[in-house]
Formats: sequence, C-alpha cells, structure tokens
Amino acid sequence: MFTGIITDIGEVLQVEQRGDMRARIGTSYDTGDIDIGASIACDGVCLTVVDLGAGWFDVDVSAETLSKSNLKGWSKGTRINLERALRVGDELGGHIVSGHVDGVADVIGIKDEGDSTRVILRAPDDLAKFIAPKGSVALNGTSLTVNDVNGADFGINFIPHTKTATTWGGVKMADHVNLEIDTLARYVARLAEYEE
Repeated sequence: MFTGIITDIGEVLQVEQRGDMRARIGTSYDTGDIDIGASIACDGVCLTVVDLGAGWFDVDVSAETLSKSNLKGWSKGTRINLERALRVGDELGGHIVSGHVDGVADVIGIKDEGDSTRVILRAPDDLAKFIAPKGSVALNGTSLTVNDVNGADFGINFIPHTKTATTWGGVKMADHVNLEIDTLARYVARLAEYEE
C-alpha cells in the first residue's frame, strides 16, 4: 500500500532479460534499512526487492506487468519515481495507491500556466469512465487531482514542487505514463453494474 507521495527519484542502472526482466535501480534510500522482499513503488508499479547493495536494489518484472505498464521502455539512465510502502502511523498525504497499474495513458498536451504546467493525457477507453473531475489518479506513482475531463482526455496541473520532487519536471509530448485509477472509483463502478 502506498500514498502516491514520491520520496525519491531513482535511476535505472541496468536491465537484463532472464525469463522475467531484472532491473537494478539506483536510489538515495538507505538500503541498509530495506529488506529483501520489501515492496517499493517504481513509477507507480509495486515491485519486490530481490537483491540490494549500497545505493541500489534489484527487482524482477513479470511479462504481465510489462504488458500493463511503461516499464518495457526502461533502459539504463531512465529516471523513475520511487515510494516505499506505507507503514502504520505514516501520514497519508496523497490517496490510497495499491501499486497495481491499470494501464498506460499518453501525454497529448503540455502548456505552462504561470509557474505550473498543465498536462493533458489520454486514458485507454476502458479506463476513461473511472476518471472524474476533482477525483484522484496515480500517474507514474504520483498522487494527483484531475482538473478536467473530456471523453478519454483529462488534465492535471503540476505545481513547481511536484515538478522538482518527481520526474514530472521532464515530461514530454507522447510520453507513456503508468495510470492507476482510484480504488474508490473502481468499487463505485462495480456496484453500479449490479444496480442496472
């Protein structure tokens, strides 16, 4: 379980195929405080630490995860948002994020508005119904508020702090972004199916 509040920007140090994809992530986390088997959200995807050393940890990424996320595009030097799993007593500053990415959204517009940046994304059609104005989404692991929705397109404003504390400061047109819809929206939609 995560909050979508990014606590480190990591860097992919190496990627290799060995049945599943194995990735080594460079981090400023104190890896002496991380256990093998711990969960870390990497660009919003909950991954299990399978090996670690000073300043790095390894994760295995399954074919299922690669098919639902942008992780298949990882290469040496890719910068990624990191968040360690929520602990009892931690502040819940974002929203409940599971780290189970639902699909990939595409960046279709970027516009500076004052010091903030408005980013327009296009969700997959099957996920668009779960995105609502003033609702929450997790994009590359970052808890964000939806400003507006137009069909499958939705807008997010990034304030200066978010642009420096996450990888969102380097967003580009046509970027593929991991999208996790709000758990509450998923349950509300499921309940509505039974009321029809």
